[in-house]
Amino acid sequence: MRFIFSSVLAARSSFPPRHQATISPIWMTTTRRGIASLTPNAIVSRPRRALFYVPGSDERKLKKSQSVGADCVVFDLEDSVSLNKKSTARYMVYDALEDSKMENSEKAVRINAVGTGLELDDLNAILSSKQLEAIVIPKVQSANDVNFVARMIDAVALESRRDKIQLIASVESALGIMNIQEIATADPRMDALIFAAEDYCADLGLIRTKSRKEMLFARQMIVNAASAYGLQSLDLVCVDFKDPEVLKDECKEGREFGFSGKQAIHPAQIDTIQEMFLPDPNDLERAVKILQGFEHYTAKGVGAFQLDGKMIDMPVVKWADKVVSKAKVGGMEIPKPELDVNAGGEK
Repeated sequence: MRFIFSSVLAARSSFPPRHQATISPIWMTTTRRGIASLTPNAIVSRPRRALFYVPGSDERKLKKSQSVGADCVVFDLEDSVSLNKKSTARYMVYDALEDSKMENSEKAVRINAVGTGLELDDLNAILSSKQLEAIVIPKVQSANDVNFVARMIDAVALESRRDKIQLIASVESALGIMNIQEIATADPRMDALIFAAEDYCADLGLIRTKSRKEMLFARQMIVNAASAYGLQSLDLVCVDFKDPEVLKDECKEGREFGFSGKQAIHPAQIDTIQEMFLPDPNDLERAVKILQGFEHYTAKGVGAFQLDGKMIDMPVVKWADKVVSKAKVGGMEIPKPELDVNAGGEK
């Protein structure tokens, strides 16, 4: 394995300022053929229902991770690696990336937080990989943290890979939540936001309860920003990994809140998370009917219409499009119900 060292990496100040991205919300457009574009690209292109962390210093777990089947596998260089094993873990993670045969899992690395003095060596180690697909940036406080990693990618990564490495920001503090909009729009490669519950509670001095009500504001801020700027949102870790009912309850709540996926720390959590973050079959069938109705009535020049006794307008159509898109990327079979246009009608 070869690390890349350069004087340009010696100090953060050596990088020219990067233009802050201006990412607009996704607006709905229609044609006579129906829906042109309703869904954020992040959701359409790749699912991240389960984002699974693997300790970067544990060779056995690194090898086992090749077959866990999580949508996103994150080789961790941060919290799960002790300080005296950081250097060795970098080599191990690089080798795990290069040797990976995972075809259906995104290959990501969680680096150490910007400002710890460890992140430079982390990025030097992984950015020469041809298989790195995403970087998880922990403890993001502002857009500056994202911009630093983005500049490192532009300076160190293979030119052919620079625009293909996605950025995932983990928000873990009160300041990070307050700066969530600038974090979400910091770089065009921003693709997802993570809510880290334990660090957030520690930062605010909160006591984590089974109701999770103490984290409601922060979680909704994450979902709102992600939705506004076309990103994915990953919910908190279920620390009760031996209790499947707690995990199911958290998944159900997270999906209802609008999260697109959830973090996992144990292989036993992955299947449950990925199943729970697929659309409900009944919701999927209704969503397909809504899109059928939308296309039918749009062709007739009709705006809002009725379906099964309920009014359908553009916000509902947008919801239906997201449901179908998530089902497709999750590998669900899309039903083909027959639309009874006589049962509905114009409003």
